[in-house]
Amino acid sequence: MRPAIILFAKAPVAGRVKTRLQEWLGCDATLALHRAFVLDMLDKLVALRDFADIELHTDMETDAWKLPGVSRRTQSGADLGLKMLHALSAGLDQFREQVCIVGSDAPSLPHAHLRALLASPADLALGPCEDGGYYAIAARRTHREMFHGVEWSSARALAQTERAAGAAGLSVVRGPVWYDIDLPGDVLRLERDANLPLNTRQWFETVGYPHQRSPGAK
Repeated sequence: MRPAIILFAKAPVAGRVKTRLQEWLGCDATLALHRAFVLDMLDKLVALRDFADIELHTDMETDAWKLPGVSRRTQSGADLGLKMLHALSAGLDQFREQVCIVGSDAPSLPHAHLRALLASPADLALGPCEDGGYYAIAARRTHREMFHGVEWSSARALAQTERAAGAAGLSVVRGPVWYDIDLPGDVLRLERDANLPLNTRQWFETVGYPHQRSPGAK
């Protein structure tokens, strides 16, 4: 059965998304940025439908981001590790050769980076972020202990996942490095990215002021 690429995203609820940006951007602009990121990531993944099925998994039920050909699920699990383990295992239980989960916070991520992860023969292929996390994980096998002890949203998440998965007997490789958007400085960097996707670019054009403010401004 064809691989599946799953976009993990939070439902667009004010005050619950990109919380480390809210003091700087304000609640409405932050929510709009999150919406733009998810739309751009979905557009990116839909372009890969020639060899993979595309799914959107949100943390709660939402009517947002309905696109033809993209199936929808609600994430299941008490924390991010359990949610990812459930989604990966459920997809592999459907006899898919591989399941890949992608986060919604790297809107300029090149298609080639995802293709590299999907081409890996390893049990797990991780897409490293510069901050010590990872933008995607592609799995051919899973283990219930593969995320044991991982501190999510920390600079140790990537290394801890590699350690836990290795201890569980899974082979693990790293794919190409990219950056994600968590802090004001990341937004300023994104604004200078030559490959801004449509919705994110329109957000910058609408908001118009992030580059004029220092990350410490209020």
